[in-house]
Amino acid sequence: QDAGNHTLLSEFVLSGLSSRPELQHLLFFTICLVYSMTLMGNLLICMVTVHPTLHMPMYFFLRVLSLLDISTATVVVPKMLVSLLSEDRSISYLGCVTQLYCVVFLAATEWYLLAAMAYDRYVAVCSPLRYSAIMNSRACLSLVLLSCCSGKVVSVVQTAWVFTLSLCGPRRINYFFCDIPPLIMLSCTDTSRYERQLISATVLVIFTPFCLILLSYTCIISSILKISSAESRHKTFSTCSSHLTVVTLYCASGTLIYLQPKSTNSQDAKKILALIYTTVVPTLNPLIYSLRNKEVKEVLIRVMAVQM
Repeated sequence: QDAGNHTLLSEFVLSGLSSRPELQHLLFFTICLVYSMTLMGNLLICMVTVHPTLHMPMYFFLRVLSLLDISTATVVVPKMLVSLLSEDRSISYLGCVTQLYCVVFLAATEWYLLAAMAYDRYVAVCSPLRYSAIMNSRACLSLVLLSCCSGKVVSVVQTAWVFTLSLCGPRRINYFFCDIPPLIMLSCTDTSRYERQLISATVLVIFTPFCLILLSYTCIISSILKISSAESRHKTFSTCSSHLTVVTLYCASGTLIYLQPKSTNSQDAKKILALIYTTVVPTLNPLIYSLRNKEVKEVLIRVMAVQM
């Protein structure tokens, strides 16, 4: 079953993060710790942002982002942890399809959500008197649903295209989860057309929201510079800096992974980038937003004080 059309394949084999046996247990405990921090940190953000004092669109979007981060890590990490302790690294054909669909859906949705968060900051800084009217609960929910629908369209198209390729190479996937670049390397047909399509999709999913984010922050910075008080300028910019940090992390890792989809020389580097994207960034998000946001820190301290 290692050769022939992809319809003959019943399962794939994931190579994992490393083939060195002495590293398996160290990787297991490290990734398990990071995953636990991801769950605890993002669940804490979800709990904190429902506090009455944080009943604002900014924190509603942050709560949705935390849920997406939990989902992204959960789609990838548990299977990876099992593979690190087990000799059986197989994943069923349907499991691979499902994992790819979920990863692409969550990644695309997060990008559109980050654009929505940038728009929220733009309205808050540039039109503060109309902020409540523009960013009402209906508008916020609509932006989240639009992000999810856009992510779903991207995911359906990308997953369908990948699994219509003739996968007649070895069924071993040189990766730790089912993703587009390692899967198209199994194809026995010319994938140059698909690679061009993937680059176009990457531009659509990453650079279109990024351009909207960049435009929003150009207007935001222009407005901040017009504020006479240095303290007010610092306070206004500090509410935006966390979001900019997260955007930079996602943009750097996402573009490096998907803009060279069939590059064999950078496969190990892509594994590291994918690990950062799927496990490290979801862990950092709660830290970035809590440590750099005074209101979140205050509520977090109060919540922890009550629990203790």
